[in-house]
Amino acid sequence: AYPLRGGIATFTERLAAEFQKCGEQISIETYSLQYPKILFPGKTQLSTEANSSDIPIRESLNSINPISWIRLGLRLKKQKPDILIFKFWIPFMAPALGTIARIVRKNKITKCIGLAHNVLPHEKRFGDQALSYYFVRAMDAFLVLSKSVKMDLDNFDFKKPVRISPHPLYDHFGEMESREKALEKLGLKNDANYLLFFGFIREYKGLDLALKAMASQKLKY
Repeated sequence: AYPLRGGIATFTERLAAEFQKCGEQISIETYSLQYPKILFPGKTQLSTEANSSDIPIRESLNSINPISWIRLGLRLKKQKPDILIFKFWIPFMAPALGTIARIVRKNKITKCIGLAHNVLPHEKRFGDQALSYYFVRAMDAFLVLSKSVKMDLDNFDFKKPVRISPHPLYDHFGEMESREKALEKLGLKNDANYLLFFGFIREYKGLDLALKAMASQKLKY
């Protein structure tokens, strides 16, 4: 969540806002360090915009510092939340999140839910299976965003509740504008087609295939 940027941060804040709208008391624990610079593919992990959320957000977790995992786990164990939702999208985070969950669950009250964007990454590396297994074993139940992620989860051969809920559409961009007005604002011509791509350009996202398909059709972009 804020001050980190990206789709997962947005997802976290929107989900928290929905819980709040339902009358739940909620707070967010985010990363003080998400990725070491050597592992981060972009220029910055931080948002350049002001924080628009009124939900308490605490920068409490360092992904590579076990002391912060234990400290946060003990604090949450003592607070005894009814539900603790862990956002999981990459095995790199499994040691931190799996350790926190194991500590918190010792209070015999808190249920730990894994909200998994991915269980195994698109770009696979040695040790992914073992790391994800460590996280999976620490959860009480799972919410996944697609059938393919559930299939990955099923490969771990465990009996825990799993529910599939498709990835929601983001609704924080403001009111929709007409194509003509948007083109005018962007200084673009009206007699061409435009392809918008959001996010980091990674091999598995298929942007190269889209460009080749456009070229093969000789479309004007």
